[in-house]
Amino acid sequence: MEQEGVAQIDWAGRPVRIEYQWVGSGGRDAPVIVFLHEGLGSVAMWRDFPAKLCEAAGARGLVYSRPGYGRSTPRLPEEKWRPDFMHRQAREVLPALLQSLGIDPARDELWLFGHSDGGSIALLYAAMFPTALQGAIVLAPHILVEDVSVTSIEQARVAYETTDLKQRLARYHDDVDSAFRGWNDIWLDPAFRAWSIEDEIAAIRCPVLAVQGLDDEYGTLEQIRGIARRVPGTQLLELPDCGHSPHKDQPQAVIAAARAFLLAHRARAN
Repeated sequence: MEQEGVAQIDWAGRPVRIEYQWVGSGGRDAPVIVFLHEGLGSVAMWRDFPAKLCEAAGARGLVYSRPGYGRSTPRLPEEKWRPDFMHRQAREVLPALLQSLGIDPARDELWLFGHSDGGSIALLYAAMFPTALQGAIVLAPHILVEDVSVTSIEQARVAYETTDLKQRLARYHDDVDSAFRGWNDIWLDPAFRAWSIEDEIAAIRCPVLAVQGLDDEYGTLEQIRGIARRVPGTQLLELPDCGHSPHKDQPQAVIAAARAFLLAHRARAN
């Protein structure tokens, strides 16, 4: 099953289109895994990973591009993201998208799979809506801002302005400046240095699998170990020979761990 579409939601006082894609071969009663991309990601940048994971897990997958990314509505030129931008994605955009597509967490078996900023959004959604999820899988999430994160994001800005990075990203985004500047500007804003969701994630009640590469250039292992200290029963996977994108650097290990995690917790729930 692969079905592409565009959902329409009202957000921030204006109509917004959300690019999405269904993947996997699970039936109507199969679990739904919603994939939340990284800070420069989109539907297309996941490539075939969501489909492979859903095939392995017997699930349906919903992949979407957040506003400002991919083929979704770009940021307005004057629009600047605020430090609560990930909170708003979890509290406002994701629920509106689910409703638009007829996904009801009270009826459907819902899981989140988030990478980087998408992992943080997944954690925030799990904390804000503690009964909505069966579980969350997060890859290289951020729960606080570290010096290594800021340094790498500063380097990304230089690369965007001096190399072919902008041209490469433009293949995945209708408005590449919308995607890059929205993400890069807020992460390098001095007001964002105090950003943390360490206290908020203590409200999470669903199972969590947190994955990080030992060579992650955007964060230390404190990011996922901090989750484990605050969310009881969190399962950690720390991968060698792996940077900030475990699903690209170690796809088989991530699929195997995610499949085992889903099956184990589905069995307990049933």
